[in-house]
Amino acid sequence: MVAGHPERTRYWLSRQLCQLWDWRTPGGQLKDMAARTLLLKLEQRGLLRLPVRRCPSPNRMRHKRAPVPAPALEPITDSLSVLRPLAIVELGQAPEDLPRFESWLHHHHYLGYLSPVGMNLKYVVRDRHERPLACALFGSAAWQCAARDRWIGWDRAARQQHLQRITNNTRFLILPGVAVPHLASHVLSLILRRLRTDWHVKYGAPLSLVETFVEANRFRGACYQAANWVEVGRTTGRTRQDRYSRLQVPPKQVYLYPLVPGFRAELGA
Repeated sequence: MVAGHPERTRYWLSRQLCQLWDWRTPGGQLKDMAARTLLLKLEQRGLLRLPVRRCPSPNRMRHKRAPVPAPALEPITDSLSVLRPLAIVELGQAPEDLPRFESWLHHHHYLGYLSPVGMNLKYVVRDRHERPLACALFGSAAWQCAARDRWIGWDRAARQQHLQRITNNTRFLILPGVAVPHLASHVLSLILRRLRTDWHVKYGAPLSLVETFVEANRFRGACYQAANWVEVGRTTGRTRQDRYSRLQVPPKQVYLYPLVPGFRAELGA
């Protein structure tokens, strides 16, 4: 394609690949940015030469600035019974909350935040007085995780076919100044009750399982345990980009939560 169409752009090439391979999201959209990433990696390895870049990348996340700090919140130390019922807001239905969501995670979560990867759901949690308490992000599952894969009981082929049935709780934050016993596990439970439905509404695809990784040297994972997640093991301390066993990251405890009783059958195990 590159040799036969030297006048074409990188954008055209990536979309052509998606169409030829029928490389789409469950919602039917072309995986253009995934194809673009593949093309760039092939060029870096000397396997092809792409056309000269004609304009800045259309990927808005490459040029995104850090969020402006959100206004400080009042401390909340009431008991959970005083704050209930809580409102769980999925930001696809309330985009006006997105700037504050991004600011809270960027400035107050220990991992920071600029943008999610792939399909995702974003939640803001408010109390009965509409005061914000917490936020959570669910995104793409890890490509592979030995502890998770053993527990599910699937092989490589099944993982490749059904990985999009798993989502990762990549960020969970109780907002600064909020100190309410049992709030975190209660919030997780409320979100999990609706997560499968929300995912299907947004993407037209099913979810079977949720995963999360808790940095063992920093946290105990108590809220996940209290919300009935299953601890299945620990990561090896390598990243998904570590092809040569050189990159080291803190080991993390792996927690899983099945969304349906027959999750293993849905995952092809």
